[in-house]
Amino acid sequence: MAVVDITGEISSPPRAHPVLFANQYFCRLTGIAAEAGHLDLSFFDRLTVADQKTLQERFRRHFLQALLRYAYNQTNLVSERLLNEPLVMSLADSATGQVRQIELRLRTAAGGLEINAVDPLLNAHLSTCWAEPPSREQVATQLLSPEPAFKQLLAALKPGNYGVSGQILIEGIDVTERETSKALIQLLVGHESVLGTQRFDQANELMKQLFKATDSFLLSAENNQAQLFTALDQPEWITATYAMDALQGSAFLRATGQRAVVNIPDLSLACSTQCERELIAQGTRSLLLIPLVMRSARLGDSAAPMVGLVGLTSTKPYAFDQADCSRATSLIPALTAAMRHSVQDRFTNIHPSVRWRFEQESERLSLGLPSGPIVFESVYPLYGISDIRGSSDERNRAIQQDLLTQFRLALAVVEQASQTVGNALVEQLALDLDDHIMALEQGVTVDAEVTLLRYLQNEVEVHFPYFAQHSAEVEEAIAQYQAAIDADHNCVYQSRAIYDETIGHINGLLRETWNKWQQSMQTITPHYCDLEATDGIDHMIYAGKAIDPKFTEFQLQALRYEQMRAVCDCARKGFALKSIYNTDMTITHLVLVQGFTVDIVHDETTERLFDVRGTRDTRYEIVKKRIDKACDAETGDRITQPGMLTVVYSTSEEWQEYKRYLHYLHREGTVGGHIEQGTVEPLQGVSGLKFARVQVNPE
Repeated sequence: MAVVDITGEISSPPRAHPVLFANQYFCRLTGIAAEAGHLDLSFFDRLTVADQKTLQERFRRHFLQALLRYAYNQTNLVSERLLNEPLVMSLADSATGQVRQIELRLRTAAGGLEINAVDPLLNAHLSTCWAEPPSREQVATQLLSPEPAFKQLLAALKPGNYGVSGQILIEGIDVTERETSKALIQLLVGHESVLGTQRFDQANELMKQLFKATDSFLLSAENNQAQLFTALDQPEWITATYAMDALQGSAFLRATGQRAVVNIPDLSLACSTQCERELIAQGTRSLLLIPLVMRSARLGDSAAPMVGLVGLTSTKPYAFDQADCSRATSLIPALTAAMRHSVQDRFTNIHPSVRWRFEQESERLSLGLPSGPIVFESVYPLYGISDIRGSSDERNRAIQQDLLTQFRLALAVVEQASQTVGNALVEQLALDLDDHIMALEQGVTVDAEVTLLRYLQNEVEVHFPYFAQHSAEVEEAIAQYQAAIDADHNCVYQSRAIYDETIGHINGLLRETWNKWQQSMQTITPHYCDLEATDGIDHMIYAGKAIDPKFTEFQLQALRYEQMRAVCDCARKGFALKSIYNTDMTITHLVLVQGFTVDIVHDETTERLFDVRGTRDTRYEIVKKRIDKACDAETGDRITQPGMLTVVYSTSEEWQEYKRYLHYLHREGTVGGHIEQGTVEPLQGVSGLKFARVQVNPE
């Protein structure tokens, strides 16, 4: 932190602001002298251009607040949220050279800055922007979406155009670990494969950086065998294969059995298998094991087969601590998804319609012939999605309820302890818990699930043994707290478990419905169909002569119409969601039309069985990734709406064909007769799309 004196006169030349106080860490990061110095331009020069602009804009907000108070005699016209909005920037530690991610906030005292004089030019810009005193909402609107007059006002709001006195407090929090975790998760989650790509190299480096690890490894399990992959930073990984029986008693199976991160402080003291002995031979002393297991989505199915394990190693004993375990736990979902898609699904479940081509390639390789590309040329793509809308809000509410339950149980323990311990610190701990509960009742932040649980572990649970010594009532409160903790997640997980089951049930219902229709669709013409389930399902169909030599135009039209009927059936199944699951989540449905063909190719380096080939087809892939969030260009509303079927198309020929299908669906009684039409707001790199939307009728 640092306190900067902001004092200036009209027409005075710009000068460095004196720093009235700065703590040691701030001085080290900014490079200013430890004693009171000046926040000179060298500090800003060390920032990126974007960070410089953002920091200057944050300063201007405080000066704008003072200017509005001076001009209109009204306080707090700039909201506290905008005044104290944080920004994350990179700064190199002058002592170590390491780049740290710092979250900065600017604050002023209760009186704020005082502007005592204003240059006529600045006053004129202010009058042009607001002839009358503005409201807080008007000021917020301009700050978030500035108009020309407001931009000119900000440009004139600079030293020399006003007289000012006061101080600004600059506060910073080191969020390097948080930002590294966020970047790591963004690399891991996505539709593209991670293994064998540059993204994996980046993720691996971030993992080692986050945990200050010497090295890392992967352990994947399938059937009765496990494979250990080491030297992950090399072009060719080192692979060792072990029978699962040979891993019995190992720390690896203990981690996956407990479904929890396991910290091995000194591997030399807990080494019982050949695999562990080989790691020791490579110089490993400490291990941090992150298990990746896969739950079944079916209700009541608690089976959790092992998918694999990510290991972090260090040549030093006791290199990892409880904070590392908590941090690793938060990464399990992203790591599990990445490994499951990349290692397991990539080489299994080849679709029957294209299996013959893979078998041909396998025969070529067995004869010693060079491998050739597996390509299906000129196939028609049919894409559709049934998306669960509101799932993020529902999960946040589940997190909020679980955290509130756990914090209230913790408060009950501390309140019982305060009656017998008789210590002022216990009372303060109770007040801290009260503050957290009040904040949680307002909502949860992105990182609350991890940071608040870590707070309970490090600041509350650690004192339970001491509290339990003082009375039976405290022991009972602790027992109630511990009874509510889910063993698999080491926290209260009741509402989130219901959420997980609900999403699993909805996905299962949609998948089951689609798979029934797939049986009839395959009788029209053999075609490739890839179904992916996350928050809802999306399907990708490829059909054409390259897959079915008997393929005709009639079969294409029949397949497209059957796709529409299948999506409508999925929509009908979703109508009962609110009554069955007591949820605000809804399902939206979309079919993307493309009249021309694409070429698809099997690429070993990606998780999907097929990717489109060539730049000609990239437009379709771009649209697929963004279309479910697209909006109406005229109204700004999402083009997909609950209980409705949305068709997105490009040309009048495509619309005429699908207009006929909507007429058939109406004649069947599946959809309503009123068709809403509009233009899709331009997507990145794609414009000119149109949409039509109809209401799906209940069964």
